This record gives sequence, structure tokens and C-alpha cells, in this order.
Amino acid sequence: MKIIPDVPQLRSDAHRNADPHPNYRWVIVAAGGLLGCVAVGSMFSLPVFLVPIARTTGWSVTGVSVAMTIGFLAMSFTAMGWGTLSDRWGPRPVVLTGSILLATGLALASRASSLLEFQVLFGVLVGGSTAAIFAPMMACVTGWFETHRSLAVSLVSAGMGMAPMTMSPFAAWLVAHHDWRIALLAISGVAAVVMIPTALLVRRAPLLERERSARAPTAAAMRTHASGPAMSRHQALRSPQFLILCLTNFFCCATHSGPIFHTVSYAEACGIPMITAVTIYSVEGLAGMGGRIVFGLLGDKLGAKRVLVSGLLLQAFGAAAYFFVHQLSGFYAAAATFGFIYAGVMPLYSVIARENFPLRMMGTVIGGTAMAGSLGMATGPVIGGLIYDHLGSYGWLYLGSAGVGLGAFLVALTFRPFPKEAAVPLAVAAAS
Repeated sequence: MKIIPDVPQLRSDAHRNADPHPNYRWVIVAAGGLLGCVAVGSMFSLPVFLVPIARTTGWSVTGVSVAMTIGFLAMSFTAMGWGTLSDRWGPRPVVLTGSILLATGLALASRASSLLEFQVLFGVLVGGSTAAIFAPMMACVTGWFETHRSLAVSLVSAGMGMAPMTMSPFAAWLVAHHDWRIALLAISGVAAVVMIPTALLVRRAPLLERERSARAPTAAAMRTHASGPAMSRHQALRSPQFLILCLTNFFCCATHSGPIFHTVSYAEACGIPMITAVTIYSVEGLAGMGGRIVFGLLGDKLGAKRVLVSGLLLQAFGAAAYFFVHQLSGFYAAAATFGFIYAGVMPLYSVIARENFPLRMMGTVIGGTAMAGSLGMATGPVIGGLIYDHLGSYGWLYLGSAGVGLGAFLVALTFRPFPKEAAVPLAVAAAS
């Protein structure tokens, strides 16, 4: 019979190996929020530039808008790749690379001489590099937190949600005083100055750092139980849990993408002036900030899956509410409710992923769900436009979004966490 190592001694070793700077996890949260705000804000500044670019170059508004669609597709198809690279190399080199590529893409797009060149530079480079921020940072944050995880992820998401209230007004001010090329180049400079130093603050989660340097059998035993169930990346990506998370995220994003993109146009069709209608989007964004915090707190208290499922059901009814409003007050109420809900549920996918998959492949898993979500986001603008062009009204867009939202709710109900492994002490007995 082999001698069983002393459990108290192992716990003492684990305590000595704990992160010497536990409060640094909140620096990671702040860095993730700032990186996400600038990256998402830079990409979503394009709507501000639509008319100035078209007026100056003679390119069509539709043609310039295609760059945004290409950006969503680039985000989708690169998200998992960036996430996998962050698993292998760590998040810092990935988000640093993404920050450099984002600033470079914006600078090159500002010098584009043809519409096709602009679409490729802005869509592929800016969209693809934005994806290098989301999945790696979400995966990084989940690894730093064992408590308050939902809140931490929601705070990073809230930073990204600040983009429409920070970067977009800044872009509007720039383009109002300068040529669009100078304005876009200025945004490139801001992205470089803010994002590159911030990316250097990002660190791999302490648990993963210890696993990389661990060599002793005791450390291996700690690794098995600390970082999640033993499975390969191939097994994880083929598991029902991963596929359900991706499908739920796709339907969830397809639910709110149409309302997000077309509500201002819908309000204008109801007789609300454009300048006033734009404020509906601001109300939605402000409500979303609160939703991220509240849903994060509820996720920590009640469980991420339970809060997600409930939120998806409420999101469906929130989308349907737009069908019944025609006055500005009604739009404000619907926007506040809908923004609060859809923004609140989105960070919970990363929390559920962390609860069910090994930390060492978190970038890949979250990148996969982000890919599905980006594809869902790409559906709303096109489908909403087709509905309006063929029916002359946006009503069916919101009813259809509600139906898709109910689909997301039903799919989420089928999610079953991986079976909990039997509780095994860190000291594992080995029979002779």
C-alpha cells in the first residue's frame, strides 16, 4: 500500500502557491472593459461615418454599410481562432496583437481609395481584430474569479456597452469638424494609445500559470480538480453542452439584432423626428448598463443558467413589446426594458462555459459561442430590411424576433451541465 500524502500539507502547499496579488483580478476586469469599449466603439463608429463617406467619395451608403456586415462575418469566423490562440499563448499576446491590428486597420481604411478596398480593410481587419479582444478577455476574466464571477464578467461586458456612449459621440464630434479620413485616422490613434498599453496589463489566470510550471504529481492532482473535468478540446467542441450553448447564443443574438438596428428607422416611420429617434438607442444603451450589473449579481446569487433561461424568455416578450408602441414614450419604455434584458443575459454565456469546461480551453469555448452569436447578429439587419421592403412595415420584424427569442428560451432549457465528478480529496490514494 502506497503512503497517502498528508492532506493538510497539500493545502498548505496550495496556499503558498496562491496568487500573491489577489486584488489584481479587478485590474483585469478594468483592462477588459476598457479594451472592449475602444475596440467595439471603433468598429461601431462606422454608422457615424456613413453619410460623410458617401458624400465625399460618391460611394453608396449601402456599399459603405457592407463593410459592417463583413466586419460581423470576420468577427464570427475569427473568434474561435483567437480564443484558441489565447489558450496556447495566453491572453496578453493575443489582445496586444488584436490592438495593433485594429489601429492599423482603421488607419489603412482612412486612406482607402476605392469602395472595395475600404470594405476589405475596415470589414476584415477591424472586424477580425475586434474578435481578438472579446473571447480572450472573457476567458481570462473567468479564470481570475472563483467568487463574484458573474459580476466580473458583466462588468467587462458593461465596459463594452459604454462604446455607444463614448466612442460614437467622439466619432460624431470628429467628423463634424474634420474630413472623415482625418476623423477615422484620429480614432486609429486613440485606439493605439489606449489599447496597446492596456493590453500589457493583461495576465494569464494564476491557476493556469501554476499549471504550466507544475511538474510534481501533487501539482498534477491539483490541476485535475482545479481546472475542470478532464476532456480534450475535440471532446468539448463535440459535446451537447457546447452545441446547445452555441445554438442558444445564435438565436439569442438573432432575437435582438433586428430590433437594435431598425428601431430608430421604425420610430421615424411612426412620425418621430430622426434626432429624437436616435435618443431611443441611447436609452437602450443606458438601460443595458444596468442590466449587465443586475443580471451579474443575480447570476452569482441564483446561478447563471437559471438567470439566463429566465432572461431569454423575458427578452422574447421585450422584442414583441415594440410591435405595440407608436409614441415616443412607448418607445422609451420598450427600449429601456429590452436593453436591460438583452444586455444582461449576454455575459452569462461565458460564466456557464467556465462552469462546465476546463479553464485551459476557455478561450476556444467562449470563442465558439461568440462565433455563433456574431452570426446571429448578422441576420437582423438583412432580414429587417427585407421585411420592410416587402411589407412596408417593421411590425413583423418584432413579432418574428419574439418567435426567435422563444426558440432561444426553449433551446436553453435543454442544457444539462456536465455531471459533477465525485468529490475526491487533493490527496489521491493509490492502491498497491
